[in-house]
Amino acid sequence: MKKRIFNKHSDNPIITAADLPEDIMYVLNPGAIKHNGEYIMMMDAATTSTPIIFWLARSQDGVNFKPDPAPISNWPRWSDEQVETCIYDPRITKIDDEYIIMYASHVLGRSVRTGVVRTIDFINFERIEQEDTQQTNRNSALFPEKINGQYVRFDRPMLDSAWDPSDMCISYSHDLQHWRHSKTLMQPRSGCWDSHKIGAGAVPIKTDQGWLEIYHGVDKTASTYIYRLGVMMLDLDDPSRIISRGVCPVLWPEHDYELDGRVTNTTFTANALLDGDGTVRMYYGAADACIGLATAKIDDLIEACFDQNDRLRAFFGNPEPVTRLKVV
Repeated sequence: MKKRIFNKHSDNPIITAADLPEDIMYVLNPGAIKHNGEYIMMMDAATTSTPIIFWLARSQDGVNFKPDPAPISNWPRWSDEQVETCIYDPRITKIDDEYIIMYASHVLGRSVRTGVVRTIDFINFERIEQEDTQQTNRNSALFPEKINGQYVRFDRPMLDSAWDPSDMCISYSHDLQHWRHSKTLMQPRSGCWDSHKIGAGAVPIKTDQGWLEIYHGVDKTASTYIYRLGVMMLDLDDPSRIISRGVCPVLWPEHDYELDGRVTNTTFTANALLDGDGTVRMYYGAADACIGLATAKIDDLIEACFDQNDRLRAFFGNPEPVTRLKVV
């Protein structure tokens, strides 16, 4: 039997809606970062009136989190004319002395877009205005450094429905506002655990072998969708080149808190933090209702990218992607 890559914390779920001081129905899909010696989690918090807002929680040990007394109240408006009606799934990237937050943004009258906000202290937030390409997009995650002089991010352009098949793309920018040279990075694999939709999970981690990315994949069954997490390795100098894509998932729903909730059968991440001892700490959304903690060794995650399951690898391979959507 293959060894388990991620180990789930015995106290999972480590945060539920009951831990927040207001009437919140669900907490899910947090971004996370270590700042000034403490772990900071930026959670999706679903209110009783249905919009999702961002709520911070803090921890000294990375396990026991204390939510702030109130949600983020000074989140910057999308524009003078447009107000966000729903925000969710933040991914936090530290570049130099600031933190760039990419998240899914809904504004009345248009489909979802990627919103971008910066902060240096998680107290004050400033919007980075985005060129509107008229393309529905979410699941963006920014690489933690410029590559060949450009910012690089993952994207997930979508068709009309959030349940349509979706590919994972990569885009480039000189200013964090205008994103160009987008291309399809990889596509779902027919008959596999990531056969229907794929997209970024965590902010990628730089390793000697390449960029390690923990991504999410969706499998559509006869009656439901299943969200699992997998790994791949990208070239350090050209992250649009996949070195290897793991065959098997590294995290999947199996416990009651992951199987039953707002969205059943779901494990979903927007973060992965590398500790000094080589442990990758990941806070993940479980059934879109609560938050769990799972840990793995960085070496095991790298090895999983190069999983030598010859029978499956021969069947799935790592084919060159064919563009499904026109991206700018």
